[in-house]
Parts: sequence; structure tokens; C-alpha cells
Amino acid sequence: MTRKGSGSVLEGLVIEARGGMYLVEDETGHRCLCSTFRGTKTENGDTSLVAVGDRVEVAVTASGDISEGAIRLVRERHSSLVRRRDLRRNRSREKTQVIAANIDQLAVVVSAEEPPLNRRMVDRYLVFAESEEMPVVVVVNKMDIADRERVGKLMAPYRGLGYSVCPVSASKGEGMDALESMLSGKISAFSGHSGVGKSTLINRLVGEEVLRTAEVSAVTQKGMHTTTNAAMLPLPGGGFVIDTPGLREFDLDGITRGNLRFYFPEFLDLMGSCAFSSCTHTVEPGCAVREAAEREEVDPERYESYLAIYHTLEEGR
Repeated sequence: MTRKGSGSVLEGLVIEARGGMYLVEDETGHRCLCSTFRGTKTENGDTSLVAVGDRVEVAVTASGDISEGAIRLVRERHSSLVRRRDLRRNRSREKTQVIAANIDQLAVVVSAEEPPLNRRMVDRYLVFAESEEMPVVVVVNKMDIADRERVGKLMAPYRGLGYSVCPVSASKGEGMDALESMLSGKISAFSGHSGVGKSTLINRLVGEEVLRTAEVSAVTQKGMHTTTNAAMLPLPGGGFVIDTPGLREFDLDGITRGNLRFYFPEFLDLMGSCAFSSCTHTVEPGCAVREAAEREEVDPERYESYLAIYHTLEEGR
């Protein structure tokens, strides 16, 4: 492996983040264990300074098979998976936490059973993906213990809207070829509630030996914190998956009651027929969206999700 000398500059991709330390890999495969410092610059405003998937410049301070260095510049992100920070508990005072950066698509992982399929959570992720104009794959795991007819009916509205839905069983290997095809050549961020089998799924995709190697790597022995925020893992067929922490609640940062309606694609053709141009599709008379939901031309559960999300959001346009 190429050694990078002290005083040189390395440009690369952040492939792992652990407790304030970052593992950066350049195009040759050389890795550098990095921290930030007071002079670290970013092109991304008031968000997390560094996240997995970021492209960075590093000032190398110590050479070796794994160099050591300090990140001096974080380049502009073209996309990011974010959640709000609780300023009362956040020492960095960042308003927004970036969980993963520069992703090509979002893979929303849910389980068909144990825990039961959570469509409300899927809808929140889809709203985020629409707001970011980001492709999304809905991965339905644990199909080996599912009522397949029931799952098919629950997923039919999403297929009808053009979303990619991939039913799989990570434990049995079912559906993995189709999923691998959807992920090939892309940087895909995997996210979902804890317990849906996301880790088992990623093990199956990247190979358990890859994960075991990462767990006992030299960088772990250099003092990186044991709680991983996120990690980027290579796929055998090309592309990467970013494993993100299980999220209890996915925040729709920047989405308001005023613009939420634009992120439900089935509403778009109907909005022009509402009696009021500013219709919120909640209580107004002559609302074409609500009437379509009553006739089941718009999926009633999707409409209920819209209302549930609407009432959690702040006012704004």
C-alpha cells in the first residue's frame, strides 16, 4: 500500500466515522485516520462538519500503511441524509446532523413482520427523498415469515407511484439478486428503524468477512470510539452501501406545512382542481385531494400519513 509522507496532502472519501475520528480513503486505496481542528473549512454551511461520504482534503501529519492527518477542507455535498439536532444536548451546536453525504439513492429498510410493516415510516422517508429529488428503494425484509398477499397489497400503492419496491429475506437470501442489481454502481444509504434486519441485510450484501475485517482493523486499535455513526462498505459488484444508525424518528428538516403537499406525487395533478389555490388538503371545502382519498383514487392510508406528517410540521411556505 502506498505510504503518504508527513506534510503531504491527501484527497479522498470519508468511509467511516467514529466518535470524532474519521477514516479517509483516496483513489489508490490508501487510508488515513483523521480528526478535524479549529481551522477545518467546509463548503456546507451550518450542518455537521464531516460525515461519511464527504469528499475531503487532508493534511497528512504522520506516514504509514495507515497515515494520520487533519481534515482541512470538506467539499460541497450534492446530497445528504439529515436529522435535526437537539441543541440542549448537542455540544457542537450544529442545527442539523448529516448522517451520510453524497449518496445516489436512499434504501429504506422495513420489515414485513417482527416488527410489523410500518407504512407511516416509509412515507416519511419518501417525503424526504422527494424533497431532495433523490431516488429511493423500499426494501421489505423478513419476507420468509410474512403474509405475502398482505405485503403485496400494502406495497401496491408505492409501486403504482413508480417507487422501486424490493421484497427480500436477508436470512434466507431471497430477493438478493434483484436488490444487488438495484444497488450496483451506486452509493446507497441504508436507513430504517432498529430491528428490521438492516445489519443482516448488509452482511449478506457485502459479505460477512468484510464486516469482520472492519471490526478488528488497525484503526479500531488506534482508539476510535466503539459506537459507529456510519460506515461506507464496498459492494462486490460495484458501488457502496452506507450503513446508518437505526433512527427512532426521522426528522423532515426544512419541510413545512406549506410545502409538504408537493412531496406527495399523487397530489400534484389534483391540486389544480381544489377550490382554493392555497388548499392545505386538510379541512378546506372543495378539496380535490381529500375527495379523491374518499373515493380511494388516492390511497387512503397515504392520505392519512400526509395528515399525520402535516400536524408534526411547523408553519411556513
